[in-house]
Amino acid sequence: MDQISQFFNFLDGILGSAAYFPIALLGAGVIFSFYLGFPQIRFFKHAWGVLLGKYAKDEDPGDTSHFQALATALSGTVGTGNIGGVAFAIFLGGPAALFWMWATAFVGMTTKFVEVSVSHKYRRKDDKGFMVGGPMHYMEHGLNMKWLAVFFAIATVVSSFGSGNMPQANNMAVGIETSFAIPTYVTGAVFAVLLGLVIVGGIKRIAKVAATLVPTMGILYALGALAVILSNYENILPSLGSVFANAFSGSAAAGGFLGASFAYAFNRGVNRGLYSNEAGQGSAPIAHASARTKEPIAEGMVSILEPFIDTLIICTLTGLVILSSGVWQEKFETDFSVSDTEIIAGAYSDENPVHVKQLSAHLDLLPPENDPVKAYSGTIQAQDGILLLSNVTVLHNRSVAENVRVSKDGVPFNGIVLVEEGGLNDRSLKLNGQSLLHSVPLTAKAFESSFLGASGAYLVTIGLVMFAFSTALAWSYYGDRAVTYLVGTRWVTPYRLLYVSGFFVATIVDTTLIWLISAVTVALMTLPNLFGILLMRKEVKEMTADYWQRFKDSNP
Repeated sequence: MDQISQFFNFLDGILGSAAYFPIALLGAGVIFSFYLGFPQIRFFKHAWGVLLGKYAKDEDPGDTSHFQALATALSGTVGTGNIGGVAFAIFLGGPAALFWMWATAFVGMTTKFVEVSVSHKYRRKDDKGFMVGGPMHYMEHGLNMKWLAVFFAIATVVSSFGSGNMPQANNMAVGIETSFAIPTYVTGAVFAVLLGLVIVGGIKRIAKVAATLVPTMGILYALGALAVILSNYENILPSLGSVFANAFSGSAAAGGFLGASFAYAFNRGVNRGLYSNEAGQGSAPIAHASARTKEPIAEGMVSILEPFIDTLIICTLTGLVILSSGVWQEKFETDFSVSDTEIIAGAYSDENPVHVKQLSAHLDLLPPENDPVKAYSGTIQAQDGILLLSNVTVLHNRSVAENVRVSKDGVPFNGIVLVEEGGLNDRSLKLNGQSLLHSVPLTAKAFESSFLGASGAYLVTIGLVMFAFSTALAWSYYGDRAVTYLVGTRWVTPYRLLYVSGFFVATIVDTTLIWLISAVTVALMTLPNLFGILLMRKEVKEMTADYWQRFKDSNP
């Protein structure tokens, strides 16, 4: 498991976590925003008219309505990223990360408009008469780059597991186990069957389910989040202030949070922003290709609403819940995951400003060459399950762990614990204690810190289940459209069986590893798509001008 984690950490380091990735993502959105005259502002009102069917015609080609296409795309984006992903971004980068999630969403509205418009123009019908679309089609037929189209389609198939399937299943199962003590494998088995029953019906069944689930889950979650925020009303303005104050300086240390540099907050905020709204990733155009319309630009306008709803509304609510509650800087009792734990030489305290600065630099994207924080190798005595730490510190979840205990087979351990390069030599030993939380557990704690009390965690779990399941539905469609492009419709059924199996397996795999896989697969789709739409910029501009001219002529 360690070797697999190291491999994906390496890939993530040269892809999604690399310094160029957020710059490329934001840069493309900024370029298109200026090049097209900020369509996310100019077309916003018109987009709602298109969505509500004001200009729809029943005879137009397509398999779904504008609303169903948007709901399907939203079901792919409104997922665990809105609950766990926002918490993960704040855990890593502090309040500043939320600012960069907003920035990614704002320029991402334009990026989404471009990728959906140009992909919709080059959509095709498969051998069963259903629409197929997505970046692979504009890459092949618009750019004449078959090789790029094949690469993107393969990345989409892989990403359907790494982005839309596995993180959703894992977070959902962990959330249900935490709230209702239902074993993860039971959750995985039940929802894998439900998933299979829906996706076998293809886009029409997926769209109908999404059109019901998305509005319901969005409204319920928003009402719950507002209740938590209002119960901590005195912290709303200070929380917003910290988001803006730290945006260009990095987040300062607070409580158990060791701080984050500007580079770290920027990278994590943009990365999680992309994971949340998928602008630039190229996934949403696959769903929008099914929309019933002859106007690619009209469907592109509908897609502008996705990042707005997903990130600027839902993710903001989650962020304010976490920040206003203050739980993001507090330590809670938790079991330590191997990949999030490091044992270091020396006694460090998060109450010592010098130590905080050293530890923060050690945990940054690029630790300093003369990093004084070193991994510990040696032995630690354990007595009645308590680690007797002497000149040794345990880091877990990017914080100084407290009251660290060790057990074996559920029984407090007595004896010598061997440590090699910061990790336990005996993997049958389990650590637990107090540390920061991240992902879904952090959001659940934030919801509990209101008048909702323990029931707040149940609300998070219910929202998580609905979000995660709907996301898995959408991504199964993205994957089978990519499979259809690569090898034809005959391989769709084997893909769906594998997809459902992967959903079950992911419920019993380490959470951190799942997030690493998702970060890598997101980047593998995004980079070729950004390259492609930049090459198509002139065509999109001409399409937009032509659409408006015809619209004005028909609506004098």
